[in-house]
Amino acid sequence: MIRRDALDQLPVRTALPALRAALDGPGSAVLCAPPGTGKTTSVPLDLAGLTGEGPVRRVLVAEPRRMAARAAARRMAWLLGEEVGTGAAPAQGWGPVGFTVRGERRAGPRTTVEVVTTGVLLQRLQRDPELAGVDVVVLDECHERHLDADTSAAFLLDVRETLRPELRLVAASATTDAEGWARLLGGAQGAAPVVEATGVSHPVEVVWAPPERPVRPAHGTRVDPALLTHVAGVVRRALRERTGDVLCFLPGVGEIGRVAGELAGVDAEVLQVHGRAPAEVQDAVLAGGNGVRRVVLATSVAESSLTVPGVRVVVDSGLARVPRTDHARGLSALTTVRASRAAARQRAGRAGREAPGAVYRCWAEGEDGRLPAFPDPEIRVADLTAFALQAACWGDPAADGLALLDAPPAGALAAAREVLTAIGAVDGAGRATERGVRMARLGLHPRLARALLDGAPEVGVRRAAEVVALLSEEPPRAYGDDLAAAWRTARRGGDAYGARWRQEARRLASAAGESRGGSGAGGEPRGGSAAGADGGRGAGAQLTDDAVAGLVAALAFPERVARARRKGSYLMASGTGAELAGAQAGGGHRPGSSGPGDGSGLRDAEWLAVAVADRPVAAASARVRLAAVIDEETACAAAPALYASGEEVRWSEGDVVARRVTRLGAIELAARPLTAPDPGLLRDAVVSGLRREGLGLLRWSAAAVSLRQRMAFVHRELGAPWPDVSDAALLECVEEWLGVELGRARRRADLERVDAGQALARLLPWATGEAARFDELAPERIEVPSGSRVRVDYGGAQPVLAVKLQELFGWQESPRVAGGRVPVLVHLLSPAGRPAAVTADLASFWRDGYRSVRAELRGRYPKHPWPEDPSAAEPTRHTSARLKRG
Repeated sequence: MIRRDALDQLPVRTALPALRAALDGPGSAVLCAPPGTGKTTSVPLDLAGLTGEGPVRRVLVAEPRRMAARAAARRMAWLLGEEVGTGAAPAQGWGPVGFTVRGERRAGPRTTVEVVTTGVLLQRLQRDPELAGVDVVVLDECHERHLDADTSAAFLLDVRETLRPELRLVAASATTDAEGWARLLGGAQGAAPVVEATGVSHPVEVVWAPPERPVRPAHGTRVDPALLTHVAGVVRRALRERTGDVLCFLPGVGEIGRVAGELAGVDAEVLQVHGRAPAEVQDAVLAGGNGVRRVVLATSVAESSLTVPGVRVVVDSGLARVPRTDHARGLSALTTVRASRAAARQRAGRAGREAPGAVYRCWAEGEDGRLPAFPDPEIRVADLTAFALQAACWGDPAADGLALLDAPPAGALAAAREVLTAIGAVDGAGRATERGVRMARLGLHPRLARALLDGAPEVGVRRAAEVVALLSEEPPRAYGDDLAAAWRTARRGGDAYGARWRQEARRLASAAGESRGGSGAGGEPRGGSAAGADGGRGAGAQLTDDAVAGLVAALAFPERVARARRKGSYLMASGTGAELAGAQAGGGHRPGSSGPGDGSGLRDAEWLAVAVADRPVAAASARVRLAAVIDEETACAAAPALYASGEEVRWSEGDVVARRVTRLGAIELAARPLTAPDPGLLRDAVVSGLRREGLGLLRWSAAAVSLRQRMAFVHRELGAPWPDVSDAALLECVEEWLGVELGRARRRADLERVDAGQALARLLPWATGEAARFDELAPERIEVPSGSRVRVDYGGAQPVLAVKLQELFGWQESPRVAGGRVPVLVHLLSPAGRPAAVTADLASFWRDGYRSVRAELRGRYPKHPWPEDPSAAEPTRHTSARLKRG
């Protein structure tokens, strides 16, 4: 029996006529409705005709999370006076409201409103692009900008344009870019209508509650324990100062567990809500309390789609956990960030759903304006491998024909295509292969799909499925860092994770059995026969659990196979360093972990397959969070594309090293010296050494230095065709002017014997004939009146001629070079060779400056001539006495 009173109280019902009109007209609409108005539960029932208004239609509702999908279906069934899955006996089919999430389906032919996750919707679209039988699709919480939701919207718009123009679409959210979504849904027809519902908003008081002392910013998945202690203290304060239940937002499961521990002894029931929480716990939270005050510790799953009854107070840590990808290192992981202002508004709204409330924000009011306005769309920051495979299977490998609010970054998409090509999911043109289509239908990340398809023939379907199920959802921290040990713990465990793991393993084993069609990139089964589906026959039965876990992890992440550099420190095939917990500076063992610090066996392993790793801020190496022990044979078998053997001639540690090297990516497996390396490789190595260490590797005699200075002077004053001989220019064209010498060089010592000056002369413009004028334009020496040939110094800004004053008697004009363009700066020296005067105008010096120099030096050097008129005197290199004798 329909609960009409409950339905009529939902504020969104006032917007339903406008929404129905929009869908009957343009066929798409954006629904903006505040939290608590009933957009998630009332709207689908009305559009399906289950409330007695309008025609009966089949409605598909897409939610971003499994927990939200189950909760929405249960709430809609309650409004109809039924329960999901029990409204009718299974023999008669499920009731009018059902749900489908990964590994669980409660829907059938009688189901009119089906709630699915966006991941399930993508799978359904790939199998049946027309969505046969579906009349309306509602994309709920589209403001969260999850990648699956954005992709689903793009595919649905494509379906409307090409296959089913009658398919109706609704993008629903409490806070979103309504104009952007309206333009997207409207397409070429113009913006889709925006329908707004005004809710009955109860006032929410904001209380700013920053920590008294500064806390360290979050990095990676690490949150300063001092902040978590402070959050627990704020929860206690809220319990004292306010009435009603408390909802506390934290970034992840680990932080929830930490705060729960610090709240031991409070006069309230402490509940933990997150994606891994058992369904019965989720149901208990959403059902409301039984007169006992509650503290609900939740991740962002409680921001939207769910109403937690009884909540009057929200405590917001101000943190969120989001996916990030380090494309340069091939690492994808969750990281902790500051929550956006939009998320903070959503969280605060939870306190005012049923009555006036309060939100305690664990940051200073002055920081609020510096928070990002909206969360980053996943398409900008996440790993795009799964998206790229979905686009390829859809027939648009470049994704340039998809209607997306944000285009995928070109670099991230290119990196994703490289992965897909390596695992055989797409061909050279980026089109999905038959193998790629099978991978996409498994409902896994393509890496894990590859591990399942290629691992099953090697180790058995069941065992491969169990390990992949572990990798698809990282085990709790208490399971440790050793993948094989975590597998054994999951088998024994009776906890919620273990139950979900067993369900997912069964699903994957069934899916893999249906997809069996060859081992693909995995090669022939070990032992010559494929293992049975139960893992108990054939090759798989010969492998230990540790070997199975290692092989499957290596197949999923071949570029992360790693070899030990020292105890606890590894080098991955990708070239990134990896450290076990406790091996990194400042690192520590994870609380509750039975990882390497507790003797898991990883620390002494020569080889690892790293399944989960992240890179802390400012750390040079990645931190291993989950790995399995493997051997070199397994590493090479899992990563055949990275295996290479060949001559390697390179500059290393100041000299040429020539070896034949076998590598697995960046990991050197074996090496032996080369007696006759390829001359071209040698030449390249020598050039690399010169460019790395500079021209000082060559022999620079005084004559070579002088020649380079003269060439630099002519280039500076006259330009082309005279060459630039700066370090940068010479290194750029090093093969041109050192060609002969480079051909003979085998090591550093050969370079040290090269006469740089002789090689440098090759750069003079001999071809044009200009080189013949070089000595005229920049003479190495200039003959002075005494007959001496004095060297010109071109090392400064102006050429310098340093000569004894008496040798210039009778010289009226200063010499000029560069075709008369540049006067030479004359340094007039005393008889002892010390500077006495500097001039670029000798005539002026003889007339004005000489008199004072003569007066100062004549008494000091009486044996040298000091005529009163130097311009008419005889130049000399000798003393006066020698002149008389002569």
